Amino acid sequence: MKAVYYEHFCEPPRLADLPDPTPGDHAVVVKVEATGLCRSDWHGWMGHDPDIVLPHVPGHELAGIVVARGSQVSRFREGDRVTVPFVGGCGHCHECATGNHQVCESQFQPGFTAWGSFAEYVAIDYADTNLVRLPDSMAFATAAGLGCRFVTSFRAIVDQARVMPGEWVAVHGCGGVGLSAIMIAAAMGANVVAVDLDDDKLALAKSLGAVAVVNGRSVDNVPAAIREITNGGAHVSVDALGHPTTLSNSILCLRRRGRHVQIGLLLADQSRPPVPMDRVIGWELELKGSHGMQAHRYGAMFAMIETGKLQPEKLIGKTLTLAEAPEALMNMDRFEGTGISIITGF
Repeated sequence: MKAVYYEHFCEPPRLADLPDPTPGDHAVVVKVEATGLCRSDWHGWMGHDPDIVLPHVPGHELAGIVVARGSQVSRFREGDRVTVPFVGGCGHCHECATGNHQVCESQFQPGFTAWGSFAEYVAIDYADTNLVRLPDSMAFATAAGLGCRFVTSFRAIVDQARVMPGEWVAVHGCGGVGLSAIMIAAAMGANVVAVDLDDDKLALAKSLGAVAVVNGRSVDNVPAAIREITNGGAHVSVDALGHPTTLSNSILCLRRRGRHVQIGLLLADQSRPPVPMDRVIGWELELKGSHGMQAHRYGAMFAMIETGKLQPEKLIGKTLTLAEAPEALMNMDRFEGTGISIITGF
């Protein structure tokens, strides 16, 4: 199969011919029809993820068709159109038994703990627990765009933050994660304030449901600007970028007893950022993380997509070929363009 492949961190990946994967007893092989390009893939290529063993094939936001299955797979067949959460559960540990596969004690992540979907084929472990059937009406590119960004934002807004109609929600960072969070929060009836440094991304945020925007380059104090817009502070704030500044701004823009959700990754030398705990304690703020979403929760999200309340296809910025992926991966830290990039040409 053709795949994007690197043998050393930080060195240019290349398109290579590699052996096709074969399924283990509880696994399937998926023919990749579309896969998203995510900043998490860039972090992996940079060497920020200790789970990656070299040589490596990145890619974790995928949709495709089952072409082979292991002897113990019973719920899926060849020809099924599927996607998969970027965090997979083993199905047997305490967390999986309580329905929390996204924090499985023995979790696997395609593109991190195993070879990923920047390839013509990818193997997925624990298929009966983690595969998700796609609605017939959903395009593969849209399904890949759900990837880690949209589903993580869905869990963050709906399950972790418990957003209610009429609440103010601030979203810091208008990349794929942030734009997803904006669309979902607006669909839940919230009033969304979008924050970014790029006017084009803020314009897209408004088209997806934000009622107000803040350009961090144009104001001296982002939290103060949000508190003014929201008449006292956001009820919920999301750091969708993953940076010490956006983390701090997200917490400081909250009103009393507000809820902060961290989606954006803080890795390498930013993995232990300072947190304004005096504010957290004095104002009784909640701090939560959002780490993917369980396969069994996709149904609620699909229902909102099928009724038109959510339109994730609007988040797709551009499509790429597999041959274009190495350069695009290396340039992820430049935050160029708007929306989500999807590899559809193999």
